[in-house]
Amino acid sequence: MNTIYLAGGCFWGMQKFFDQFDGVTDTEVGYANGPEPAPSYEDVCGSSGHAETVRVDYDPDRISLEQLLTYYFMVIDPLSVNRQGNDRGIQYRTGIYYTDESQLPELRELYQAEEEKAGAKLAVELAPLQNFFPAEDYHQKYLGKNPGGYCHIPSRFFDLERPSY
Repeated sequence: MNTIYLAGGCFWGMQKFFDQFDGVTDTEVGYANGPEPAPSYEDVCGSSGHAETVRVDYDPDRISLEQLLTYYFMVIDPLSVNRQGNDRGIQYRTGIYYTDESQLPELRELYQAEEEKAGAKLAVELAPLQNFFPAEDYHQKYLGKNPGGYCHIPSRFFDLERPSY
């Protein structure tokens, strides 16, 4: 199994989105790459510096890192700084965070291809994961528990491969 950490605005929708894909074995939402250890949701909403992030565990024999990033770029605005949809603030920044240095050459190549496609410098961070703290239980699989919850990702994107909840 491999893992990648993806920040793409509100983590509720990102988790639901990635849960649908065959080869994604587990997801968990949390707070990444901020200065404080173990922040609360209130800390993060108060500009703690963490990004709302989903940890994506995947089987590379069933889904590639390239395919995961293709999906990722499908549901974010890669040029938007600290904003996705109606969500604004540093916690909604976009980022691709890795823990395995061997992923970096492929990540750089995929990132550069997206930058060329956009014709501009991306606002998406590409960096090693500094830290990740799981979010509170009520945030895990939130849109499954609260189907009417707000999400910047259009609902049609939640059924690309299989129902997630």
